[in-house]
Amino acid sequence: MNSETNLKPIKRALISVSNKTGVIEFVKALRSFGIEIISTGGTAKSLRDAGVEVRDVSDVTGFPEMMDGRVKTLHPRVHGALLGQRENATHVSAMNEHGIEPIDLVAVNLYPFEETVSRSGVTEPEAIEQIDIGGPSMLRSAAKNFNDVVVVASPHCYDRVLAELKTNNGSTTLALRRELAGDVFQRTAAYDQTIAAYFAAEPAEKLPTKTSINLSKVSDLRYGENPHQIAALYRTSSKFSSEGCVDGLANAHLLSGKEMSFNNYVDADAAWQLVCDFADPACAIIKHTNPAGVGLGQSLVESYKKALATDPVSAFGGIVAFNRPVDEEAATEASKIFTEVIIAPDYDPAALETLQKKKNLRVLKMPSVELPAGLEYRQISGGVLVQSRDSHKLDKSQLKVVTTRQPTEAEVNALLFAWTVCKHTKSNAIVYAIEGQTVGVGAGQMSRVDSVKIGAMRAQLSIAGSVLASDAFFPFRDGVDEAAKSGITAIIQPGGSVRDEEVIAAANEHGLAMVFTGIRHFRH
Repeated sequence: MNSETNLKPIKRALISVSNKTGVIEFVKALRSFGIEIISTGGTAKSLRDAGVEVRDVSDVTGFPEMMDGRVKTLHPRVHGALLGQRENATHVSAMNEHGIEPIDLVAVNLYPFEETVSRSGVTEPEAIEQIDIGGPSMLRSAAKNFNDVVVVASPHCYDRVLAELKTNNGSTTLALRRELAGDVFQRTAAYDQTIAAYFAAEPAEKLPTKTSINLSKVSDLRYGENPHQIAALYRTSSKFSSEGCVDGLANAHLLSGKEMSFNNYVDADAAWQLVCDFADPACAIIKHTNPAGVGLGQSLVESYKKALATDPVSAFGGIVAFNRPVDEEAATEASKIFTEVIIAPDYDPAALETLQKKKNLRVLKMPSVELPAGLEYRQISGGVLVQSRDSHKLDKSQLKVVTTRQPTEAEVNALLFAWTVCKHTKSNAIVYAIEGQTVGVGAGQMSRVDSVKIGAMRAQLSIAGSVLASDAFFPFRDGVDEAAKSGITAIIQPGGSVRDEEVIAAANEHGLAMVFTGIRHFRH
């Protein structure tokens, strides 16, 4: 033994994997070091079919696999072989007395519970059957005894282990064993948390008494919101495929450009969530999480031109999101001004070639057009706030006309569009729009009437003839009076103020149509 690195040779390995990616190559490499292989069920069959000599775990335990495979490794000759400390005379004596041979490496990955419960229509018995018992037990036993045992919980670790075996002539270092043990406890904790969340998921209208957040580090970022802050991207997702997580911005593919920054991710997520709320081809241009412009069109290039026309000055250096695969025409148009990030579900080859010519443009491809379901978390000092995501979509039938004048069909369409954009604008939020195009945006002001003024002041297009959306009720009539000066024709707002009658009266005085939604969309 090397006292500096605490090298330990591997003589026997237990392999039992649900995800068989790379396992045959891994085990063949282990065999090249003369390591004996013990395996279970389907893994043993796969290895034998590949010509690898394997010893069944039932030969080790003296008991057959039983109860549809539920019981196979929960035995002292397995866990004693993992937990027994090689330098503890009492442990060694007990192992010898009971015929327990040490196992020096365990490669186990768990039943696919996460993937199973993420599929629609999965029954509870199907989910329960994918709760692994023996796997986590072996992983934890091996990880606890990392001084003597190397534990491999993911195919991603195979190459690291083999590299050490080659460097150290069939042995591993304490540093690697300890690091892999830490990975195991993170993996089993995340696995158990997912199972706990599954059981706590009902009833849907309640939040669990206890909850956990499973985070896996994806990469370090250059810095956080500001250069003096450190930052990293972590992944958490509720939807999986055989390749891993498939939803949410954290799983987007960077097709071109330099690495994303902290602020790029924040703004890109705001842009993506906005366009995903539209069924028609949509484009959103975001600056500091607020929409600089949003457009709908028959084509993506039309939607982009509409979004850009809202505020072409603020669009410079912004984030552009599309809810359809980008074609060459849209890519060419979007390349005409400096843009930090373009995000879309896919890109035509010609479009991608066009965008890749812009060296400072980050091109992101989303793995799914669905927004992740579940809860949102926001940290505060000493705690965390948890809420369900604001996934509400307003239907035309839910509108309540409260003014003398009824809105026209074109106004209703414009109001619904403005309302959706307003939902994604920082409160106090005011959005001026025509059908399928924003005209002006007032965001994040302490006073609602100030948002009304700023939205009109910043508008590059004519406010006259547009409609107005407010994310929350008007506390006074001054906001309506101010908007009317610009020539708007209709207003959409939640209603619910003690001064609603005063606000409605103001709308009637100005000849405006006003509708109530009965729902608020604060976004802090």
